[in-house]
Amino acid sequence: MRSDRVKKGIEKAPHRSLFKAMGYIDEEINQPLVGIVNAKNEIIPGHIHLDTITEAVKAGVRMGGGTPIEFPAIGVCDGIAMGSIGMHYSLASRELIADSIETMAMAHGFDALVMIPNCDKIVPAMLMAAARINIPTVVVSGGPMLAGKIEGKSISLSTMFEAVGAVKAGKMTEEELYHCEETACPGCGSCSGMFTANSMNCLTEVLGMGLPGNGTIPAVYAERIRLAKKAGMAVMKLLEKDIKPRDIMTKEAFYNALTVDMALGCSTNSMLHLPAIAHEAGVELNLEIANEISSRTPNLCKLSPAGPNHIEDLYAAGGVQAVMKELSKKDLLDLSLKTVTGKTLGENIKGAVNRNKEVIRPIENPYSKTGGIAVLKGNLAPDGCVVKRSAVAEEMLVHKGPARVFDSEEEVIKAILGGKINKGEVVVIRYEGPKGGPGMREMLSPTSALAGMGLDKDVALITDGRFSGATRGASIGHISPEAAEGGPIALVEDGDIISIDMIKGTINLEVSDEELQRRKENWKAPEPKIKTGYLARYAKLVTSASTGGVLKTN
Repeated sequence: MRSDRVKKGIEKAPHRSLFKAMGYIDEEINQPLVGIVNAKNEIIPGHIHLDTITEAVKAGVRMGGGTPIEFPAIGVCDGIAMGSIGMHYSLASRELIADSIETMAMAHGFDALVMIPNCDKIVPAMLMAAARINIPTVVVSGGPMLAGKIEGKSISLSTMFEAVGAVKAGKMTEEELYHCEETACPGCGSCSGMFTANSMNCLTEVLGMGLPGNGTIPAVYAERIRLAKKAGMAVMKLLEKDIKPRDIMTKEAFYNALTVDMALGCSTNSMLHLPAIAHEAGVELNLEIANEISSRTPNLCKLSPAGPNHIEDLYAAGGVQAVMKELSKKDLLDLSLKTVTGKTLGENIKGAVNRNKEVIRPIENPYSKTGGIAVLKGNLAPDGCVVKRSAVAEEMLVHKGPARVFDSEEEVIKAILGGKINKGEVVVIRYEGPKGGPGMREMLSPTSALAGMGLDKDVALITDGRFSGATRGASIGHISPEAAEGGPIALVEDGDIISIDMIKGTINLEVSDEELQRRKENWKAPEPKIKTGYLARYAKLVTSASTGGVLKTN
């Protein structure tokens, strides 16, 4: 056992004495030691209940003959951090979490791991760590939040952000806003739409690192507790067979994940996280591959913010397994791959049934023949950019308009709420990329304000930052290279015409090469926004959004 290096033999008597200081008995020390990574805290709704999940996982490990040993992981709530300095830390926290798990696992000689995340950066960070450490591992999330209800209509966190714009536009009263505030998030769990957290929890199933149901069983259901117990038991079987994350997270598994990503219409943030996880697994995943897969994958689901349904509806319709069953009808997935169930993906989905053909469209009748996420390229984004095409109004799929340029999120929010953005314009938000932000903040506040004011079908937003999974509208993020690196987005001026075609996959600045070269010669890199602490170090090491925003290794 890997843990023998901290517990076996006469020379390890001092080590065993330290275990005994914590109350462990010989029988526990002699069993496999399973690290339980618990991201529970009291600042993230998706994590407030993870102690319950953790206790269930521990029970499963014990039933499987192991000794569970819990240690913590940090987490940032994107919704609470949104629109403040806190959002600079969100993406950056992904690297801290992965590093800290590596530190704990390697320092203490665990034989296996069960990772318990739920929200945004925490899920991909744990998958990155799993690939890096490469000991038998199962991921089990805390589950999605139920949607709020107002007069029979389902609402979620994205409703709240859009409501702010609606109040500013005089379309909603402050009393109505307060009622929404009291109702939108009815309890624990990851926010209820196909936002980033739920996207990554669903894709964890597809990668084979989570048990069936991981992405969709609601947080408050007893089935979630049962799943956690099974996860604890499953990791012991993986340990027995020595099946490790890199045996599961192969190139073909990532291609499967991208395929389901396109069918579900996941958050554009998956285009940051999947390449970063793949990087740790030694697999190359780039935007060209994503576009190729999108071109042949039908979009089968329109979940909030793209449509009225929420994750609880996907769960009732058969979940991720049913979506994969639909895709398998046209041989779009590799079903031979290993998963943490000990079975292949094909064996896992054998009994899956699509129980609601409105929530999960049959593959013969998709919402569109191509995927929910599109990668655009052109002289404005030579290395690519990303849009959640399934959440864009049809009339905005092709758009041309004059640029309105802002050098920060704060500037653009002030202009939007001040009524200074006009129909037809293309709002450019720059110096918000991984390096320039630093930390590549999500732009949920401006996109939601535009949607709440009814401008989401008239105005496009482009940024070298990123958008929340709760964003809808013509919101194009991850423009690479970013402005802080001297990318073309740094050269845009007010009034320049920007042409966007999400059908052909192009985004261009209608300015001559000669004029762009002249502007480039006069451009100077701005002073870093943050010069001390972790974010200053992060800004020096982080790579482009087109490569997943991973840190340089040399």
